[in-house]
Amino acid sequence: MQHCLSVPLVVKSPERSCKERASRWASRCWLQDQPCVSVSDGDVIDPFLKPETSFFSKVCNERGSPTVLSALLCQVALSQLQQDDLSPFNCPQAAEVNQGEEQVILLESAAVQHVFLNKLINTALIWYQNLPKTPSAPSVFLHCSVHAIKNKRRKMEDKHVALAEFNQLFGIQDELQRAYYAVFDGHGGADAAIYAATHLHVALGRQESLQSDVATALKTAFKHTDDMFKVKAKREHLRSGTTGVAALICGQELTVAWLGDCQAILVRKGQVVTLMDPHKPDREDEKQRIEDLGGCVTFMGCWRVNGTYAVSRAIGDFDQKPYVSGDADCSVTHLYGDEDYILLACDGFFDSVKPSEVPNLVLDALQHPNDSTENCLSKELEDDYGSKVAQHLVCHAKASGSTDNITVVLVFLRPPEQLLVKINAAGMVCEKQSSGSQDELQQ
Repeated sequence: MQHCLSVPLVVKSPERSCKERASRWASRCWLQDQPCVSVSDGDVIDPFLKPETSFFSKVCNERGSPTVLSALLCQVALSQLQQDDLSPFNCPQAAEVNQGEEQVILLESAAVQHVFLNKLINTALIWYQNLPKTPSAPSVFLHCSVHAIKNKRRKMEDKHVALAEFNQLFGIQDELQRAYYAVFDGHGGADAAIYAATHLHVALGRQESLQSDVATALKTAFKHTDDMFKVKAKREHLRSGTTGVAALICGQELTVAWLGDCQAILVRKGQVVTLMDPHKPDREDEKQRIEDLGGCVTFMGCWRVNGTYAVSRAIGDFDQKPYVSGDADCSVTHLYGDEDYILLACDGFFDSVKPSEVPNLVLDALQHPNDSTENCLSKELEDDYGSKVAQHLVCHAKASGSTDNITVVLVFLRPPEQLLVKINAAGMVCEKQSSGSQDELQQ
């Protein structure tokens, strides 16, 4: 099973107004053929229903909606849904559960999503006639490429999120552009990874400190997600866990938070900038933390916490808490405008590919695209072009011996063709210098 997608943030078509695009999309996808959407099973836990906006925003994107418009549609539909009386959808077996000071509400997922879908359709029909004012295209270039494979594992337990329209989806109206990306690597089943991919960015969007202290907001969001998954795991007898790394680009700041051995790197002017130190049981400070708590780190094929998990921090794994910690670490990096891209990936990638190898692998993919992307620098093929770069990285990791699930999220911070122009220019300089040296020798 393979998943391959490309999510461009910048729409470089000034001659096409958002209203024209919205009208064509609404006419094609909603008026002529109202969508048949398979709703998910299980309970809706979040009382503010924000996970539903992410789900249906993705549905809208898949049906040809511009990404910004999808986020705005879902935000309006969510506001309408929150004004309704949702008590008829309370789960009869456990309508309310108390955990500390927070009240957890369980709603029937399928019923709520059907209502949400109807509100989306109604909003789309209204906007087809009279589209409200929409925000202009963001000024910062972001082009996201994702590729993921199950590889030789029996199940796919990786999950990822690429959410360029973070502000629009959560109704944030300041002047800072925000984009969120994450990779989660589940173990013992995919439940924890699915939960984190669905809820972590929602918890982040609800943090009061998001606009003043992103690092604190991200760390708190990780902790909140772990706490809430504990409620679900206890109720449904789940034993899975997930490592994860999440990155939030906020204006000229990149904030990365992580649990476990998923990693993120930044490449600036072709050089790797280290953003984090992954949590592993044999890392000296992690080993000391575990031993101070009364646990141990032993080698059983690999280093393990109390002879069980090969990760020292994760969402879930509650049978080994607090030794397997749910407290995320965080780093903040200033973006100067000369950065090339950010890469997030699971350990299935980094176990066989060193971070220092990534720049050359990306450049190789840009310089030697396959036949289907020969003209990849044209705007029409830009999406497919970006997708092929992530695929190249994943294929290299597999060829290098990785048998684990592999997920790569590559976020270009400048147009890929600019990287090629720099390479070609450098190559021409080298050729001229070499030619000049040969001429001098002949003379």
